[in-house]
Formats: sequence, structure tokens, C-alpha cells
Amino acid sequence: MRTLAPRGPLWVATRLHRRALWAGAGFLVLAVAALLYQRLHAASVADAFPATGCSVDIRSIRCEDTVRTYLDAELVFQRWLTYLRMFLLVLPGVVGAFVAGPVIARELESGTYKLAWSQSVTPTRWLAAKLAVPLACTVAGVSVLLGLHRWAVETGPDDHFGDFWYSSYRDLGIGPTALAYAVLGVALGAVIGLLVRRTVVAMSAAALAMGTVVLVLHEWLRPSLWPVLTDTTPIRRAADDWVVQEGVITAAGERITREECFGYGWRVSPCEERPEGAVNFVDYHPASHLWPLQLVETGIVLAVAAVAAFAAFRVLRRLHA
Repeated sequence: MRTLAPRGPLWVATRLHRRALWAGAGFLVLAVAALLYQRLHAASVADAFPATGCSVDIRSIRCEDTVRTYLDAELVFQRWLTYLRMFLLVLPGVVGAFVAGPVIARELESGTYKLAWSQSVTPTRWLAAKLAVPLACTVAGVSVLLGLHRWAVETGPDDHFGDFWYSSYRDLGIGPTALAYAVLGVALGAVIGLLVRRTVVAMSAAALAMGTVVLVLHEWLRPSLWPVLTDTTPIRRAADDWVVQEGVITAAGERITREECFGYGWRVSPCEERPEGAVNFVDYHPASHLWPLQLVETGIVLAVAAVAAFAAFRVLRRLHA
């Protein structure tokens, strides 16, 4: 077992940040335990509910308390799933701030990195060891949370309160996108820490930069990462289709979106009174687009992470050659 223990710069990095690592491990254990308890409790209530002869759709005075107990247990379970998804959304910013500040910038600011470099440790090896520890811990922790979330959703009781598949919170808990953003947090934190070299400022800059990336890519650009389907027929679509845009297509082929119709003000807009030959249109993503959207976004994030990691080593070579 001694051969598996970290050595050299890895041991130093692990020892230096052991409190943060233990705190992260403790939080992970508490999160897993809480979600497991809520999952098992909700499943127990759901398994006992059919034997009561009550139904969620058919209410009666006799079943009022029974139905409320069942729905309350399910609601609490869904809230814990939402908390987990929200945590996965903000985790990349927390990881980026930790890497940029305590891991990188603090050593550059205090000058303690010179001691490591004087012990036959090259700058490249020093940075690689600094990033390896938070990267390994982050990947392991996020993988556990994603696996637990997937298991809880797939084996849990019926969802009467959950979001649709395209919701930002639910989307991050389904596939590898959350893991890719966590990796990006490590890489982006490294390059910012090397450039700023001030602990508090680097932490703030990394959290802001990571939050901007998540906001732009995951919240604004995600609908356009895969071609939408356009429907101009009155046929009703599935209830879980993700409607991206809707409006009117004129006889000349001009698309007028609903937002543009709002600009008509008091005048009658084409959306309200269609011109001759015009048809309504709806751009949407069906549920089958979940994995294409996930994989494209994951690939983009990993590509950005690779560029950030490469930039970090280039900055290190330029500043401390």
C-alpha cells in the first residue's frame, strides 16, 4: 500500500491542502447520505401508497391526508434532487476559485514555490502536481454524485413535481456535462492563478470567469448546439418538447418571431392576424435531442479546458523560464 501513496510534489500538494480535501470528502459523504435517506423514504411511502386504495388524480376526503403524505414525501425527494443539480451548477466556480487562489496564487504571492523548485522539481512538474490533486478529487466526487443522481431518478418514485429534461438543473444531473465543467474549473483556475498571482483577486476572477462560461454556454447557447426541428402543422407535439422559438412565416418566406411581434405595440401584429399565405412555426428540440445536446456541449467544454490547461503551462514557462 505504501507504493500507492503520493510522493514528491503530489505528497506536498495533498498535505498542504488536506483540510480542504477532508472538508470536501465530508461534504460528499453527507450529501450521499442525505439523498440516500430521502430516496429510500420516498420509495417506502410510494410502495405503501397503492395499498391504501387512494389515487393522486381522484381526491376524496378519506384519502386527503394519505395523498398529502405521499406527495409531501415525493416533493421533499425532488427538492433534494434539485439541490444536488444546483450544487453541480455552482461547483465549477468553487473549484476554479480554489485552484486559482489557495492552490496557485497563494504560493506565487508568498514565494513558497521557490522552495519546491530548488528541490529538483521543475516548474512544469510542480504545476502538474498542483493540478493533479484537485482534478482527481473533483472528478471522483462529481462522478459519485452523478451516479447517485442517475440511480435516484431512474429507480425513484413517480415524479409529479420534477422539471422537464431540458431544464438547466435537470440537464446537468443526467450526463457528463457537469463533469466537463468541473474539469474546466480546474484548468481555468490554474491559468487565472498564474496570471493574477494574488490570492483573493484570483479567487474572485476565477469564480467570475467560470460563472460567465456556464451562463453563456449552458444557459444562452445550449439551444443552438444542435439543429432544431421546425413544425408548421397544427399537429400537437409531445408535452416535453423544448420550444426554442415560435412565430409566423410569411408567404415570402420571412420569419417573424413572437418577440418581434411584441414590437408592434398597439398595432395588430402578424402573430395575431396572419397575412395571406402565412403559417405559424415552432422551432423545438424533442426529447431525443437530449444526448446530442449533452455530447456537443461536453465536447466544447472539454476543448476549452484543454486550451486553458495548455495556456497555463505556457504562461508558467513565460513567467518563470
